[in-house]
Amino acid sequence: MTTATSTQYYRFKPWNIGRYLIWTLFAVVLIVSPLLFKSSLALTMLSQMGYLIIICLSYNILLGQGGMLSFGHAVYVGLGSFLAIHAMNMGAKGGMQIPLVLIPLVGGLAGMFFAILLGFVTTKKSGTTFAMITMGIGELVASMALMFPSFFGGEGGITTDRVYGPTFFGFNFGSQIQVYYLIAAYCFVCTALMYAFTGTPLGRMLNAVRDNPERVEFIGYNTQRVRYFAFIIAGFFAGIGGGLASINFEIVNAADSLNAIRSGGYLLFTFLGGAVFFFGPIIGAVLLVFASILLSELSKAWQLYFGLVFVFMVMFAPGGIASLIMMNLRVAKFGKFDRFWLLYLAIAVALVPVVIGAAALIEMIYHIQLNAAMGPTLNFFGVALDTAGVGSWLGAAVILAIGLAALEVARRRFVRVWGRAQEEIEAEIKRREAA
Repeated sequence: MTTATSTQYYRFKPWNIGRYLIWTLFAVVLIVSPLLFKSSLALTMLSQMGYLIIICLSYNILLGQGGMLSFGHAVYVGLGSFLAIHAMNMGAKGGMQIPLVLIPLVGGLAGMFFAILLGFVTTKKSGTTFAMITMGIGELVASMALMFPSFFGGEGGITTDRVYGPTFFGFNFGSQIQVYYLIAAYCFVCTALMYAFTGTPLGRMLNAVRDNPERVEFIGYNTQRVRYFAFIIAGFFAGIGGGLASINFEIVNAADSLNAIRSGGYLLFTFLGGAVFFFGPIIGAVLLVFASILLSELSKAWQLYFGLVFVFMVMFAPGGIASLIMMNLRVAKFGKFDRFWLLYLAIAVALVPVVIGAAALIEMIYHIQLNAAMGPTLNFFGVALDTAGVGSWLGAAVILAIGLAALEVARRRFVRVWGRAQEEIEAEIKRREAA
């Protein structure tokens, strides 16, 4: 009689040290940042970065992971903000008091509710049709805001006071630093949850629907249902971001939070950061804050500048800033980055006159259109430019032309060296595979 013996094998998946290190570093940055940048402006910017990271990452669930170009994402952010601020006002008036730390979840549930309500129709189509439907729904909701002033507050919006009810472990969230850490905690948790979503079966299937919807339908999956569930999840996190925004500003205005310009901003900066990679929208959120606060203080033409940057990114780096980072990390991994130091320096030096010349021309044009009553003289970073004379225009044009010529020379040299390096990398990859 033979006895069959079974052998059990235990396999242990090694820890991904790099991933744990990145998440630890992310948490440390969130904790330490307000201790390093202590001014009120810096704290305001950090708070906005926190909830905008959530919003841009939620938008990237649609755009980057699902290939759904939406022009109405601000609807779910804005409606989440309005429900959150009404919940705070209800608690302040003696009604059902929801702790302030849970108010962002109220916004998230509101965003999810409206995503369930509107998303079923929206996700029935994909591609350009989906984009047009989202734009139509966005404009519909934005116009409805003027029809229901009791809920949306009319042109003045809805205000609130975030200091109400009992404290949370001694925190009443009256100071900006306490609000920041509340936003930072939600930012970390929501970022981790959205990253975890990318590895779920639904997240993987969403990528498949983006890449090849016909094949997904062939194997028996309903592509509309996959898009619908992803739309609901994106609406939930968008509403959380909207709830945090209402806590931060204590005011919500339909004209600013529901319109197509706001949705276009989420699209623009998510794309600039890099919708292909998960961390790309984080870069985009940081850029959005710098553009809306710092650059807008420097120039009235800041939207034009970012429009030009968007055009050039589409032309030369459609993967966004994140793709540029990853491509250079790939080159560095194979030990070929040393040959690009001087080339990057040459490009940076050539960009200086390009930026100066182009900015001088743009600022003079804006000065003529908007500030003509203040005289022909324009102060451009300490240099007086005379918009009525030929010298300033000619000088700016010459500087721009010199910069463009130098940039073209550096670009051609960079393209040759980059192509050679990529060929060597591909050859090295094939050699390792054959070994």
